[in-house]
Amino acid sequence: MDFLPDENADAFRREVRAFLRDQLPAELSARMDGIRSSRSDLVQWQRILNAHGWGAPYWPQEYGGPGWSAQQRLIFDEECAAAGAPTQDGFAQKLVGPVLNHFASPEQKAEHLPPIFSADRLWCQGFSEPGSGSDLASLRTLAERDGDHYVVNGQKIWTSYAHEADWIFLLVRTDRTVKKQAGISFLLVDMKTPGITVRPIASIDSRRHLNETFFDNVRVPVGNLVGAEGEGWKITKFLLNNEHASAAGLPTLLRLQRQLRNLASGTRGGASLAQRHEFLLRLARYDAEVRAIALMVQRVAAMEGDHGPAAHAMGSILKFRGTELQQKMTEFLVESLGDYGAVACASSRDLHGADEPNWMPPGTHHTANEMFFRRASTIYGGTSEIQRGIVAKTMFQL
Repeated sequence: MDFLPDENADAFRREVRAFLRDQLPAELSARMDGIRSSRSDLVQWQRILNAHGWGAPYWPQEYGGPGWSAQQRLIFDEECAAAGAPTQDGFAQKLVGPVLNHFASPEQKAEHLPPIFSADRLWCQGFSEPGSGSDLASLRTLAERDGDHYVVNGQKIWTSYAHEADWIFLLVRTDRTVKKQAGISFLLVDMKTPGITVRPIASIDSRRHLNETFFDNVRVPVGNLVGAEGEGWKITKFLLNNEHASAAGLPTLLRLQRQLRNLASGTRGGASLAQRHEFLLRLARYDAEVRAIALMVQRVAAMEGDHGPAAHAMGSILKFRGTELQQKMTEFLVESLGDYGAVACASSRDLHGADEPNWMPPGTHHTANEMFFRRASTIYGGTSEIQRGIVAKTMFQL
């Protein structure tokens, strides 16, 4: 790819900044805590973006997106992170949306794509199962054909935001007589369908985001099958490459980088952190690593449409490099905060209802909880060990 700067990049950055300055409500920015916005904030922000023609900023024009270049998408992410913009529905924007664009029937696109733009339909992902995490192909949730419906029975786990989602994209086993990868299909399921039960899973970060999802004789129309029966694994490989690349969390890394730089002017033990050689050295190293991730994100984005082994490996490299860096940077933030780093709360309102307690550095009230949350980042979406195995197998033909 061409790493030379886009001559129009500065003009585009000014355009995005002007939009954020004029259209991002201050109350939405104030509530953004770095993980995922509440449903109401997410929906409000999505509708603001959609009204401006940016409802699917990562999609090409042929699917209703703005058709931005890789560098423009990166600038958009950078500026939104810097402004504290709410998150979008990543499951819809970066996972099931691209799948629908590439594999869905015209009827499925007509039904499911418009609600993504308008935020009338939020999504969750039904992949992992008890005992079938990293070995995703061993999943056991069964979908049996019964006339014009599939009858689904089984369980999914770690179903993030299932309690807020309207629909779920689901991997199911439709054939138990063939090789395990060949017997998997990809279904779209309305979460209001009778027989679906969602139970919360408590997590150490004090957030409500993880769930178990149970399917008890859930009847799903055959028209909700994406692709043909048995093509679920092919679709999944396409989706997982997008997931691995997005899991690097470049906007998150840029936000953590900014927080560390802001802390540099603070004092610990009577001295500014900016005067401490060890702090500046680690900060410089993280700056370099974030920049490397940014360049790799551009490279992967430039390979859009390439589903070969190199693109697959690059997605895996981004996944383990980015998520491991998230862990290191949040741990360093907690360490840099000194005594304040021990304060753990999911939101500022846990601290006596205050918007931002004046006895803590600005924007740091949720730092410990985010560090806890990021402990899982090298596990979800495929562990770092699995990703390194993919890279070795695809790049070195092991």
